[in-house]
Amino acid sequence: MQKKHKKKNSQLLIRINDEEKARFVDLCEELDTSAAREVRRFIRRFLEEHESKETS
Repeated sequence: MQKKHKKKNSQLLIRINDEEKARFVDLCEELDTSAAREVRRFIRRFLEEHESKETS
């Protein structure tokens, strides 16, 4: 069974140090993932963690 993904129709612009960005992108490539995928995963986990605390 495949998850239904919501359409990605928005962008989030962040400012980050050039060196940190390069290290992040390089590590993502080594781990066979993308920087965008990992940022989206972080956002989803962050929302789950903090929204569940609000309802508790």
